[in-house]
Amino acid sequence: MAVLTAKTVANAKPRSTRFELPDAGCRGLFLVVQPSGAKSWAVRYRHLGRTRKLTLGPVLLLRSGDGEPAKPALGAPLTLAAARALAADALHQVQRGGDPADERVAKLEDDTFQAIAEDFLLRREGKNLRSAKFQLQDLTRLVFPVLGRRKVRDIRRNEIVRLLDRIEDENGPVMADRILAFVRRILNWHAARSDDFRSPIVRGMARARPAKERARQRILNDGELRAIWRAADLQPGPFGRLLQFILLTGARRNEAAKLPRSEIVGGDWVLPASRNKVKFELVRPLSSVAQSTIDRPPQIAGDWVFTIDGKRPIAGLATFKPPFDEACGVAGWTLHDLRRTARSLMSRAGVNADIAERCLGHVIPGVRGVYDRHKYRDEMLAAFEALAAQVASIVSKPLP
Repeated sequence: MAVLTAKTVANAKPRSTRFELPDAGCRGLFLVVQPSGAKSWAVRYRHLGRTRKLTLGPVLLLRSGDGEPAKPALGAPLTLAAARALAADALHQVQRGGDPADERVAKLEDDTFQAIAEDFLLRREGKNLRSAKFQLQDLTRLVFPVLGRRKVRDIRRNEIVRLLDRIEDENGPVMADRILAFVRRILNWHAARSDDFRSPIVRGMARARPAKERARQRILNDGELRAIWRAADLQPGPFGRLLQFILLTGARRNEAAKLPRSEIVGGDWVLPASRNKVKFELVRPLSSVAQSTIDRPPQIAGDWVFTIDGKRPIAGLATFKPPFDEACGVAGWTLHDLRRTARSLMSRAGVNADIAERCLGHVIPGVRGVYDRHKYRDEMLAAFEALAAQVASIVSKPLP
């Protein structure tokens, strides 16, 4: 065990699993390094015969010329010196018979982001919002694990920016903006009720362009589609197969990327309501070519169809796309363009418009959507086979 230094902390590299570096300069203090590269401070101690852990806060690295923060606080970004000071305070509490971890929880109950968000959505303004239930679900899934236990007065703008970066990479810019709107509303509500709180959110943090600008009409032409398909054939990992599967099924990218084998029933993909946008169970009969993209080697043991390690579905699609674009030579396209292209190819193959819309998982509007409960499985299978035939015809032609 060595004495940690500011340089040691800055140079600590992430590994495939979480790890801790003990500090010989302060008994009980550890530097915690996550696989993502996030670093934080924690102190370990024993209370009433049990091993306890108190998370002090994220690591703060000072730049040349920066001064040490005047007063370190639990939950705030901390330098090595500040972390040692708080660790010493915590161990002093232990010597006096206290449990600093329990005491911290008691202090945090009323002014954490999660407590304030739940107060807003469940007891105050949320009762007037029809979307309050869905906002709380999104916050519970994407925000509370990161900011839920943080005091709102200690949340920094760069923390929110990093959170939005991750949501944009994994869920898209529209979801990132939706979360930003939820968080902004909650923090503004809290600021209106507080004498000294000011929201860290400012103009310019949105990720997606305005709706009118965001609306896209791009459909991949035959040459682009041929280049993308052939480059996907040469991809060693799951990303290429995922692209082909999205094109052959017209699925949304996250529906396809997070596909477990348990959803493949016979020759059908049964997508539960909890995993799709329309909140109805969707059944997509798979064409023979779409089934082959699932079964094509290499196969990795586990329930996920598109996976790197077999333990979790493929994620961070934004990191795969730039090198793929370079490999295929097509630029300026998105994964959603594959879905739009699939719909266009169905029309080109003479597929009935209602059937094509059902294949994409769209709800048919009006009286037909309300009263027509026929499942149309055979018609949809014929449409998907026609789509696969169109794709095969395009990709079989030589590149220009």
